[in-house]
Amino acid sequence: MRPAPTILHLDMDAFYASAEQAAKPSLRGKAVVVGGLGPRGVVATASYEARILGVHSAMPTAQARRLAPNAAYLVPRFQLYRSVSEQVMELLGRLSPLVEPLSLDEAFVDLEAGGAADDSASARRTGERLRTAIRAVTGLSGSVGLAGSKMLAKIASEQAKPDGLVLIEPGTERELLAPMSVRTLPGVGPATGDHLRRAGMTTVHDLAEAGEDELVRLVGKAHGHGLYRMALGLDDRPVVAERDAKSVSVEDTFDVDLHDRVRVRAEVERLAVRCVERLRAAHRSGRTVVLKVRRYDFSTLTRSETLRGPTDDPTVVREAAARLLEAVDTTGGVRLLGVGVTGLADFTQEDLFAQAADARELAEREQEPERQAPESGAEGPAAEEEPESAEQLAARRWPAGHDVHHAAHGHGWVQGSGVGRVTVRFEEPGGPVGRVRTFRIDDPELTPADPLPLVRDPVDYSSWPASLPKSRSGPVPAAGEESRP
Repeated sequence: MRPAPTILHLDMDAFYASAEQAAKPSLRGKAVVVGGLGPRGVVATASYEARILGVHSAMPTAQARRLAPNAAYLVPRFQLYRSVSEQVMELLGRLSPLVEPLSLDEAFVDLEAGGAADDSASARRTGERLRTAIRAVTGLSGSVGLAGSKMLAKIASEQAKPDGLVLIEPGTERELLAPMSVRTLPGVGPATGDHLRRAGMTTVHDLAEAGEDELVRLVGKAHGHGLYRMALGLDDRPVVAERDAKSVSVEDTFDVDLHDRVRVRAEVERLAVRCVERLRAAHRSGRTVVLKVRRYDFSTLTRSETLRGPTDDPTVVREAAARLLEAVDTTGGVRLLGVGVTGLADFTQEDLFAQAADARELAEREQEPERQAPESGAEGPAAEEEPESAEQLAARRWPAGHDVHHAAHGHGWVQGSGVGRVTVRFEEPGGPVGRVRTFRIDDPELTPADPLPLVRDPVDYSSWPASLPKSRSGPVPAAGEESRP
């Protein structure tokens, strides 16, 4: 007997870009690209208007600018995205205790485990009501896939995009999968896909017809067995509520290669502090510190040091990362640096005397007068560095798309900066298109601000899902058909 389609996969539509369009009335219906804006920046998300022009995730931003020169290019605002994600995940958590987040904008839900659905009809109703709730609370749309397994639910949500719902009825899985590309199946990347293509297999139907023995011969026992089961529409992976992270890390790609050894060390120490902030936010500690260095020639080096016990002490992680850097040759330049912590635990086991000494050292530094910077080329974090240009200063202080507040004009967002000026559009979510004004980058009345909620007065869903409004009336789509507003 096939399982009921009570596994739900939610995928928010062009999440970062859609959130920016909702926050900025002047960008509604326009091409928006969110990502790194420097020479080596990469697209994180593109709105559907930008995708029509050929822009897609993971594309170099420079290439995106050539394809969509008139699009709005914005630096990510993760504070906003996390806030909206928390609202969405809270709604999912009210449906079932088994929610498996995959990212800020994507998750699996076992509806049957929460009593939210036990057959196709109830699953569809719940999916529709969930989409209604998400739009009411966040102002954004999400696509929903429903099926008897995680693999099929994810495929269904892809078919539902944008802003739709697709339910795969039990018994129709093989018929649905048969014409699809082998790349549709989880675990089939470009290399495996090319290998199968050379063997004459381009569709899921080809895999099912080839049989398990042939797939094992082609790609190995473990992968071949799993591939054959998926080709038959079989996937018994459960929805797992807690996905323990194996590591916490941060990294930065630099617009221009770093050559100054002192600057490289300062960036490593800064990344170490950011890494520990993430570690503490997750209420975790870690035992192994990892340093990642990508050099000018794209060669990547990784070095690690294992401590005596788990730590979440910024001084310990910073000093370990600095020691690792000493063993790395950065001659020629560095284009990317990263610091991570692995071997995560829920507790710390540090030398308390060492920590106390660190605290005393920090206190003494705060009381000391500011030290004179050593001459250029001297070792130590206080060595003088090349000053940033006005363009770099403006971009760092006023990132494109980020929120600002002006004492006279109120809330707005940065449209661009340069030549000592910053251009701001003053508008708020849900309001009319705002006016544009330009200021000096050091204008004392202009300050960075926190993002505003996308929905000013959201519907109260505190008693959700019992309080959910009924799904819209109209004919119910047949199995496998899309349901859209």
